Formats: sequence, structure tokens, C-alpha cells
Amino acid sequence: MKTHERKVGTVSRGIRCPIIRQGDNLAEIVTSSVLEAAEEEGFQLRDRDVVSVTESIVARAGGNYAPVSAIAADVTAKTGGGTVGVIFPILSRNRFAICLRGIAMGCKKIVLMLSYPSDEVGNELVSIDKLDEAGVNPYSDVLTLERYRELFGVNKHEFTGVDYVQYYGDLIRECGAEVEIVFANRPKTILNYTDTVITCDIHTRARTKRILRDAGARVVLGLDDILNAPIDGSGYNERFGLLGSNKATEEQVKLFPRDCQGLVLDIQDRLLKATGKHVEVMIYGDGAFKDPKGKIWELADPVVSPAFTDGLIGTPNELKIKYLADNDFASLSGAELRKAISDSIKTKDADLKGQMASEGTTPRQLTDLIGSLCDLTSGSGDKGTPIVLVQGYFDNYSTE
Repeated sequence: MKTHERKVGTVSRGIRCPIIRQGDNLAEIVTSSVLEAAEEEGFQLRDRDVVSVTESIVARAGGNYAPVSAIAADVTAKTGGGTVGVIFPILSRNRFAICLRGIAMGCKKIVLMLSYPSDEVGNELVSIDKLDEAGVNPYSDVLTLERYRELFGVNKHEFTGVDYVQYYGDLIRECGAEVEIVFANRPKTILNYTDTVITCDIHTRARTKRILRDAGARVVLGLDDILNAPIDGSGYNERFGLLGSNKATEEQVKLFPRDCQGLVLDIQDRLLKATGKHVEVMIYGDGAFKDPKGKIWELADPVVSPAFTDGLIGTPNELKIKYLADNDFASLSGAELRKAISDSIKTKDADLKGQMASEGTTPRQLTDLIGSLCDLTSGSGDKGTPIVLVQGYFDNYSTE
């Protein structure tokens, strides 16, 4: 009897759903949207399929919003509202400008310290080649705004056309605060200007806070320390604060979602009851990948996935097929080669870490890999597919 051979591996499908509003039953909407898509498109759910839901609609359904006035009130209460150093922000109208508006409303003066030649996620203020030409060492040299302009002039973002130095300075002044802009990469530099600091970096924030505290800063906050509790009934995120937030309107920010774990378990349970299949579920935000042209690292969220079911814990455990074909089974071909490789995969060790046969496989968390796939599938604009169904991700060459 001839064995059926699968011809398709991993498939990623964007799933359309209604526009989500605050108070919607998201578990019900996600479940019904996936099931309706399966019926209409003629596919079936399988065990270990992955249903992914973008964090944006989770936060929207949960009503996790806050006005910039709440940011201002929290900043004033936690800093005293005098001269505050705001250091290492990313260059983003969507991600940071709305936060900066609230911070500026809560302070008398901001000393804005920008990392250079680029921000943490790769948005350039000036090219590294221009630094070389000017003889500037970004690891040690501190530049005033005047010196930056003298050396490099106006540098608009490659994709947005925005001069973020001018944009952030104007925004702070419009909010009624004074502003001084400097360019430096050593956290301790800000203490030459003020002992009260809000560090706005994302993935390096713990180190930056430690360095500032050890250097004698009086107040050290991260974006994760602002709106980590409600202000006058506002939204908040106890774990991430303002990290992972986006502009909702000119006066309102949408925060990273909270209470997500119950949602993924609810969706998993609903799909199990409807189909009998054990499906994994995750919430995803930004993917974790880098654009080689613009040099921008996508991950402006604090994590790719704030919540996921247990089957998505860990990293891939894969053999490298080309290694097996070129080394262990170099003398085989055709059906004999196929069988040898399939048998190797079926009997592979539970943990291949350090083995040559796994060299070159992607050593990243499953949620980071799948979340990146989902982010690319759903996009960030008008595709209208905030749910992504990934099928066959855990299949391999031996799966029939």
C-alpha cells in the first residue's frame, strides 16, 4: 500500500474578523472567526495548529486606554515635575511621541538625551559613515544640539521623512516645557544635567536603571514604571507600564494588553470543544526581525508575545536536513535517502542542543519565531486580519 506523502508544510493564514470595540467578547469572536474561515475556505483544524491574536485588538476589547493627562499626572507625582532627563527614546511618532507629550506636560524642563547614530531599534539620526568622516566616537563623545547640527545638519528619517530632533523638541515646547537636547550613549551622562531620569529604552532598561542608580541618581524610572497602576480610572499595565503602547488619538494612548493568559486559555478551550483539536493560542505584537535596508529592528514592544499556551514554551528542536544529506547519508539518493532522513527525524533526541546535526537551525523562542511570522502575515496597516492561523508549524519531513 502506497503511503500518502504530504506536499505542503507550514501554512500561515490571515483570518478576517469584525472590527473590535471595547467590551466585545474577544474569545467568542476569535473562535467563531477561525471556524467560519475554515468552513468557507475548506480546511480543517489539526492538533498543534496555532491561533494567534494581535495585541492591538486585545487591548482594544479590554479598553486599556489612557489620556496623556494621566501620563502627565503620574510623571509629576513620581518625579516632582521639575527638570527631568528623558533618555534613549526610540524615534517614532506612533510609539513614543504620544508618551513624550504626556511626560512634557508633567515637567518644567526636559533634558532629552538621544542615542546616536541610531536609536535602540535602528532608526538612524545620522549614518555611521558620517560619524567616521567627522571623527566622532559615539561611545564617548557628547554632542550638544548645536554641535550635532554643525557636524551633520538636518537628517530626515529614510522612510518617514521626519527630522525627529526637531520634531521632539517642538513637541516638548508645545506642551509648555523647556527643552535641552544632547546626544550621548553613556547613561551616566544625563547626571551632568539632572538627577531625575526617565529612561525610555526597551530591551536594555534594566541595565540602564542599574547604572543610573549606582551612579547616584535621585529618581530613576523606566517607561515601565509610568502608568503601571491606574490614574483616575485610566488604563494601565502593571508589568510594562507605557512600554508597548501606541498612539490611539492625539490625546490618548493604547497600552499593551493585560490579563491575556485567561484569554488564550479560553480560546483554546472553545476550539477544543468545537473541533476536538488541541490548538495552541498566543497573543502577538511586534515581530523580532531586522530590515536590512533601513537597519530597523522591528521589536518596539517589550516582548513579542505577552501570553501563550503551554505548547508554545521553548525553542525548536530540529535536525538540519542538508547536514544529514551532505554528511551522514552522502552515499544515498532517492527513496533510500528520503527514508534514512525521515527515520533520523523520527528517532531524534529530545534535546539536540550542541549536536552538529542541528547546527544552523534557528536558536530562538517558539513564540518569537511564530510571532514574527504572524506579524508579517497580518501586517500593520489595512489587511484586516488581526487573527492568524498557522498550520503545520510543528510538522517535519517525516510527517505523513
